[in-house]
Amino acid sequence: MEKIELTTTSFSSNDEEFVGFKEDVKQIIQKLTRGTKERAVISIVGMAGLGKTTLARKVYNSHSIAEHFDARAFCIVSQTYSPRKLLIDILKQVTGEKHDMIREDEDVADMLRKELYFKRYLIVLDDMWKYQTWEDLQLCFPCVGRGSRIMVTTRVQEVATKMSDPYSLRFLTDEESWELLQKKVFKRGGFPLELKEAGFEVARNCKGLPLVIVLNAGIIAQKERCVSVWEEFAKDLSSLGLEEQSRKAVQSSYDYLSDHLKHCLLYVGYFPEDYNIPVSDLLNLWIAEELVPNINDTENLEKSSKDCLIDLVNRSLLIVSKRRSNGDIKYCMVHDLIREFCSRELEEVDFKQRFESYNSSSEVPSSPNDPARLCMYIHDNLVNHLELNGYSLNGISEEKESLEFIAHPRFYSSKCMDLFSLLHKLRLIRVLHLLDINMENSWEFQKSPASTLESLTHLKYLAIFVKKFDFKWVSHMINLQTLRVHSHQRIKTSPDIWKMKKLRHVDISEFSFLWVDDEQEESSQHVLLDNLKTFGKCRVSLADMNRKFWWRFPNLEELSLSVVNFHGMPNHSLFPTTEIHNRLQSLEISFPIGLSTPTGWFKSVFPMNMRLLSLAGISLTEQVVTSIAALQKLETLKLFFIHFPNNNTRWDVTDREFKVLKYLKLELVDMNQWEASDTSFPMLEKLVIKDCEQLEEIPSSFADIATLRLIKLINCSESVRGSAQRIKQDVEDTEGYERLQLHIPKNY
Repeated sequence: MEKIELTTTSFSSNDEEFVGFKEDVKQIIQKLTRGTKERAVISIVGMAGLGKTTLARKVYNSHSIAEHFDARAFCIVSQTYSPRKLLIDILKQVTGEKHDMIREDEDVADMLRKELYFKRYLIVLDDMWKYQTWEDLQLCFPCVGRGSRIMVTTRVQEVATKMSDPYSLRFLTDEESWELLQKKVFKRGGFPLELKEAGFEVARNCKGLPLVIVLNAGIIAQKERCVSVWEEFAKDLSSLGLEEQSRKAVQSSYDYLSDHLKHCLLYVGYFPEDYNIPVSDLLNLWIAEELVPNINDTENLEKSSKDCLIDLVNRSLLIVSKRRSNGDIKYCMVHDLIREFCSRELEEVDFKQRFESYNSSSEVPSSPNDPARLCMYIHDNLVNHLELNGYSLNGISEEKESLEFIAHPRFYSSKCMDLFSLLHKLRLIRVLHLLDINMENSWEFQKSPASTLESLTHLKYLAIFVKKFDFKWVSHMINLQTLRVHSHQRIKTSPDIWKMKKLRHVDISEFSFLWVDDEQEESSQHVLLDNLKTFGKCRVSLADMNRKFWWRFPNLEELSLSVVNFHGMPNHSLFPTTEIHNRLQSLEISFPIGLSTPTGWFKSVFPMNMRLLSLAGISLTEQVVTSIAALQKLETLKLFFIHFPNNNTRWDVTDREFKVLKYLKLELVDMNQWEASDTSFPMLEKLVIKDCEQLEEIPSSFADIATLRLIKLINCSESVRGSAQRIKQDVEDTEGYERLQLHIPKNY
């Protein structure tokens, strides 16, 4: 086989797909940090897909901008927006989420104005469509001569011109286009030299539009790496104009997807414009709607859904908007052009699936004459459309096909309270997501919650908001996989939970698990929830934490648990077998402050395969630290409201080694001194310290951790800040470059 010569190019991991706008970043940063002390507006204008949002985020996240401004907020405006919700979003960002609960009668505009009055602030309003938006918002941003700035991105020239002297974003050069194409197709590897000429031609024919380049890169990456194939692809692109390029790139990207990926992408089209989609929700919704492959292999459902997500991200059809501390995707978005395509495609195909798409376990008869199932989220336009076409909110006509509704969070109809009178008609519904609707405001639901939900026997995903909840309401839902409940009152579980054997994810705002072990429950004593993967947020008495309890959940992977009533608890092992230890991967445990931790508790509870551990309100004894350090796969450790035994205020881990720990967060840890060796945290990448006001300094040994990339300090003493600065300087003096970032938010 002929050896292919490769050429390599080094790309910074911090710059992912950012190419070509370095000079633009410098100029915009200068506009934001220099000039008049009066409040000023900087507008960036350019066509869709040119990279306005990418540029704005690059500027916003730059070190010089973070250092210059006291408060910052980055918000997406979109064509349809709620001024109040937008102002709440800005308020939360500039105050660090201090205003979590805002009453309906509170004046958010006045609250924001007061918060910003004595600060130098930067507010980014991304994707603005109308100048009226600025007129609605500008009085909330005080002009007090502190050098505050508003940065706006828009594709509408008139809006940009009215806002300020606009900064027009240019197209990429041919060389920059080829660099971006390389990044997307070959990642950090080399490319075959024989493909350079054809690859350059592909990039050049994308006409300098970044979105078109990355979409075409996703297509060509799936093709044979052959000169003739790439030349033919370049030829097909050459005759298209800019608008055609955009449409063709999206259509071609879609056409090259497998059927299941097409369904997953179209499903995202149901979410509103510029919506940050929680990935955990999206994956469970895909699973419930049977859009992912391997639906008969229950063990691999989550993996299959994650693979779909990664595939769509790698093809640039989904955008990663936020990652978790461990690198997993937390939120994703879809570009406007791709969402518009999905919406058009959904209208054409109606996204209907016959019952043949159900697997045999769904217990739904399969027949070509059965009505189609139609997935949608409820909004006012949809309600009006249904009424015009013979559907009634007071009852669906019998001759009309049965419908399945998906109500996505925060985007429900003003009329959707009538939905509850329709539930008995929606007998085939598989997904119902109504977390922003208080179901008890419905007279129908108040009258009889159980009967309201009685017809939903095929439901696989249920997310509801109620004042109080009873498992009896849902125990007949034998196909239920995901149960999410937001409630004002603590919920108590009941034996009815054992009837839902297909449960995979239980997420309840807070509930107490009451162990029932008497003759009346003898029939359920040996029932396992062996599909359950995640379980939270549960309060369990230690007296109830016996062996039989843990036998019920043999395949649990994530557990959010608050343990109470320590006194009188015998020190026996809580997990019956090593096998269950090894199956658990993530555990969150909260203990009441002031209570001593029983000997042997942590040794038995901490599973050896655990990757994330969050502890709150405990006494950090030597036994606890030893148990944590023994976790060979632990990557994330979060310690909240921590104290030490015998009023000790010193934490010494010099003789401990947290072998693969990458993320460490300390919040409200009651210590003055912290000692560690250069081998205590050999793989640490991020250190976050918040509200540890008594802590004197960070151990100097952190300068010797070669993997450390970030130290973030929130509301810490001057001496801690000084120690962090010294560590950063030591790293730069030793290694000769700025490897370590230090982030200290100014509004703390």
